[in-house]
Amino acid sequence: MSAATGADAPLLSTALHDLHVELGAKMVPFAGYDMPVQYPAGILTEHLHTREAAGLFDVSHMGQIRIRAESFTAAAAALERLCPADFMGLKPGQQRYSFFTDNAAGILDDLMVTRMGPGDESDHIFMVVNAGCKDADIAHLKANLNGRCEIEVLGDRSLVALQGPKAAAVFARLAPESAKLKFMSGAKLKAAGCDVIATRSGYTGEDGFEISVANSDIVAFTRKLLTEPEVKPIGLGARDSLRLEAGLCLYGNDITEKTNPVEANLVWAMQKRRRDEGGFPGAGIVQRQLAEGPARKRVGILPEGKAPARAHTEITDQQGRIIGEITSGGFGPSLGAPVAMGYVETAHAATGTAVNLMVRGKALPAKVAAMPFVPHRYQR
Repeated sequence: MSAATGADAPLLSTALHDLHVELGAKMVPFAGYDMPVQYPAGILTEHLHTREAAGLFDVSHMGQIRIRAESFTAAAAALERLCPADFMGLKPGQQRYSFFTDNAAGILDDLMVTRMGPGDESDHIFMVVNAGCKDADIAHLKANLNGRCEIEVLGDRSLVALQGPKAAAVFARLAPESAKLKFMSGAKLKAAGCDVIATRSGYTGEDGFEISVANSDIVAFTRKLLTEPEVKPIGLGARDSLRLEAGLCLYGNDITEKTNPVEANLVWAMQKRRRDEGGFPGAGIVQRQLAEGPARKRVGILPEGKAPARAHTEITDQQGRIIGEITSGGFGPSLGAPVAMGYVETAHAATGTAVNLMVRGKALPAKVAAMPFVPHRYQR
């Protein structure tokens, strides 16, 4: 998920824009789109509903891309030149989280990659990238993979996320075959009479699905989901608080071209073969940091009291020396307390380390905490 951009270009709309307005959404600019930040129930209610039942999010502003080559292996090998993940090892229907890196090992965007097709070498790659980065990502793919792969932007498709502990039961009514999907897998399905691409994934820490639907079908499909008693529409405000409680990065805040995967605690997303072999931009820097350790680390932060610490809040040690900065912070409705994440010098990164947060000129006590703040409930 990526943060909003500050571009002054006219706002784009998703195919669900009129439905959001009909449902009473408060619309705000986000990543170049006019998007719902909340509905009349409010962010707190939407957040807790997603944790308790099923929330429906419009994420159609994100980019959907299909990558093909003469074989799946060829497409996967080509994409490995840009990302540090093992795509050649993907099994049919398997999905992986990854990111583009630059020559300084900076993260250009994070993304989801799924192997789709009949399960042989005719399979292709289905990729979802962040809205604020998608034009740059598409240009990056075309500049580096042209001649090796066919890059198809799926601009005729929308994307919704159905998230929460009751999401699976709801989606199984519309798409019975969806019950067979496990976390981080995907398939083409029939759902409510529509041809969809569904992956069992999402960005809330809850079980759920991201569902790609043709623009021509998305309004009817979304209305059908909203008739299910467990489902309510959820805006970007609750999406942000849910992902923060789940300890998940927001591109543009917690990971950027100025952060690398090792200090961002994303080593788990670089499979051993890729860490050992390299062959992606910035591999030497990643390998050196894996061997020597990074100078700083992304950590969870639990402020004491009720005052939230927002992005760019300075983090100091007990002597008042600046040791890092908050990158995301706010109120965690499931915890009933503020939560945050950010980067601190590695010497101060151990769970339980006491730190101070400089909020409006005052040093407020806090502690380094393990993430996620709320346990993940994925269907593995």
